[in-house]
Amino acid sequence: MTPRPAWKGYLKLSLVTCAVQLTNVTTNAERVSFRTINRETGNTVKRQYIDAVTGKPVEDKNEVKGYPIDKDQFLLVEEDEIEALHIESEHTMSLDGFVDKSEIEQIYLDTPYYLSPSDKVSEEAFAVIRDALAARKMAGLASIVLYRRERPAVIEPLGKGMLLTTLRYQNTVRKPATVFDDIDDVKIDDEMIELATHIIDKKRIKFDPSKFEDHFENALLEFIRAKKAGREPPVVKPSPQPSNVVNLFDALKKSLASEGIAEDEDGGKKPPSTRRASKAARKGQEPGGGKRKSA
Repeated sequence: MTPRPAWKGYLKLSLVTCAVQLTNVTTNAERVSFRTINRETGNTVKRQYIDAVTGKPVEDKNEVKGYPIDKDQFLLVEEDEIEALHIESEHTMSLDGFVDKSEIEQIYLDTPYYLSPSDKVSEEAFAVIRDALAARKMAGLASIVLYRRERPAVIEPLGKGMLLTTLRYQNTVRKPATVFDDIDDVKIDDEMIELATHIIDKKRIKFDPSKFEDHFENALLEFIRAKKAGREPPVVKPSPQPSNVVNLFDALKKSLASEGIAEDEDGGKKPPSTRRASKAARKGQEPGGGKRKSA
């Protein structure tokens, strides 16, 4: 079943225009969902707006948006007044600038969408824009109105289609310094870094999202199946919380051993402690630094 588009409009590069549509990259169709039930009757419940002062339910026709202008004072804004506000990016995304995608800091990347032509007539123009971006290895910057908000976006080639990722506004993003400035500068022993990098080198893998597994969702499904079948749900004991490492050097060495990578069988670099012992042996010394005694 073809997913319903999240937005339909036009993509524009100078005088070249094509009809396009956005499709959500992600789906929650397979996630476990719950309804709220009245425990006494077993019936589903529905939400209802209640007047904060009178305590009485508010009918749908009397619900209206209010913009706060003073304490307990609001400017009423009707739905048709909002609908009457129109800007170009509501229906057309104009590619007004081009950047190297790597120049965009990850903290500004928000939500991804698939971008595709919405009709056969637009496929040729769409392909021209897509292939031109691919040829220059560039991404286009545009603006789009989604869910009544204008959002900056970056558009890049992706296979036969394109990927649009909405961007966060600068004034909505906390700068790293506001969080990281409190972290003290720490002098780290080079040998400990070598031990840690050895673990990283040996555990390097290829990115494969098919390996991702939602263990909580699986546990929840197993619990539901057991309860539905009248079986006692499995008891899952919480895993112990880790504590701060006291001796970091020993912890790194134990990590190497526990991962079975204390020795490099592939002919790569050995961990520092092994290398140091080998070097000492070649120099006729004990690993601790003293001279080896002859027999």
